Amino acid sequence: MTSTTLAQSYLLKAGKRLRVLELLLQEDAYSDVVREAQELVELALKGMLRQVGIDPPKWHDVGPLLLEHADRFPDTVRERFERLAEISRWLRREREFAFYGDVDFIPTEEYHRGDAERALADARFALEAATVVIGR
Repeated sequence: MTSTTLAQSYLLKAGKRLRVLELLLQEDAYSDVVREAQELVELALKGMLRQVGIDPPKWHDVGPLLLEHADRFPDTVRERFERLAEISRWLRREREFAFYGDVDFIPTEEYHRGDAERALADARFALEAATVVIGR
């Protein structure tokens, strides 16, 4: 038996990924920032859902579930849900391209600093919201 909940574990894992994102940005690894930001956001949102008693599904974009179950969350966090859902949707779309690319889409050439900075800012936003819901 452990005193750490699964939601707290997700929050811890998300926090560690934030430091990795910052390092990847310093290394100009823009596509990797986008890819890893998606994982951070997924963990943060799924942790939030778990904290209020919802077992999240095994897919990557759970933003719609936040909106569906918004009444279970404090007002201070609920007002962020539209943006969190948009962030989740955007990063989910970018997930595979940022990691694998495609014949005509080379991730290291297609993603730029602005993409990485957006992903990092979005990841921070999600982590802050999760911290409010789950705590430390």
